[in-house]
Amino acid sequence: MALGVAACNAGGSFGVPGTAAQSVGHLPSSHLEATGYKRLCADACPGYMNCDVLLKTNAEPGVPGLAPADFQAAYKLPITKGAGQVVAIVDAFDNPNVASDLKVYRKNFGLGAAKVSKFNQLGQKKNYPSKCAGSNLGWCVEIDLDVDMVSASNPLCTIWLFEANSNNGNDLYAAVARAAKMGAHVISNSYGGGGGSASYGDFAKKGVMYLASAGDGGYGMQDPVDYDTVVSVGGTQLSKVGSTYTEKVWPDSGAGRSVVTKPSWQHDPKCSERTGNDVSAVAENVAEYDTFPYCGWIVIGGTSVSSPLLGGVFGLAGNASSHQGGKPFWTLTSKNRRRYLHYINSGGVVNCPPSLSGSYLCVAGTGEYKTYSGPAGWGTPNGIGAF
Repeated sequence: MALGVAACNAGGSFGVPGTAAQSVGHLPSSHLEATGYKRLCADACPGYMNCDVLLKTNAEPGVPGLAPADFQAAYKLPITKGAGQVVAIVDAFDNPNVASDLKVYRKNFGLGAAKVSKFNQLGQKKNYPSKCAGSNLGWCVEIDLDVDMVSASNPLCTIWLFEANSNNGNDLYAAVARAAKMGAHVISNSYGGGGGSASYGDFAKKGVMYLASAGDGGYGMQDPVDYDTVVSVGGTQLSKVGSTYTEKVWPDSGAGRSVVTKPSWQHDPKCSERTGNDVSAVAENVAEYDTFPYCGWIVIGGTSVSSPLLGGVFGLAGNASSHQGGKPFWTLTSKNRRRYLHYINSGGVVNCPPSLSGSYLCVAGTGEYKTYSGPAGWGTPNGIGAF
């Protein structure tokens, strides 16, 4: 046991918000490039967050990538539910085309008209931040992706988009707090940076379900996904042959050990700190419609897909008032885990420390700690019973 905890301390989160250190989720990755993806956010300034969206550079023309019908079928989602639930998205800068882009996405996939509102970080439907530009253009791709993915898993919910003034952590967290104060049931955050801050009061309002993406750099965690009040969402590769779907770990998913104190409800044996992830969902080869800055249909990857998609699933379940953070997944009975979650039993993440090679913190299906693995958490949705 002592050896396991010591080994776990290698390769985790780096720094805290406000320092020059950045999360492993945003370090350069030759693996991403080799698989045809590139990062769209790479801000190295201290205290700033990066979106976790990735662009596939060699996508086929047309409307390529996985569609809402794939997510709904693979995860057995009851999409007639969700009306009246408010799922909020928090991002940085302004995407002036988000409403028209979402309309095209939903019309193409037969999702009906959206119930969507856009706010600034003060909760106003005006005085939006400056448009995405220069090195921050990736945030507009992130915005379109987030509203698309909530729509894909929960077509009937109400979507609130909060656009922070910048990608500074203080601005983003202020938008999170505003969304909660205004009554959002679920808040998804597809960004990260730093690692291990204890200042997560903006993610602690009772009756709100917070989610965040695990990052796209393999082993290691970032803020805010490592807070114990936040569901840590990892990524999978979802494949379809005929009518059958299969999943394995997405190699670039964030996972593993944080420097945040381990919550009492988390009891895996080889980390004395908060372990990620709690749950997971598809993070690769997903269709998005974007006209700012792109020109239509593109293919997207990253745990930026996973978090808002599951944000919509939490909205389907409608249990935010009685749950918070990843605890529900850790306290499920074995019977209900088998019934309501797809066990991910293959694949592992890149950048795993040599001392953890083959460990459940990096690889799925080891059996080392029940059906849990760091990359995939307890699994992906099989209906909404676990949510």
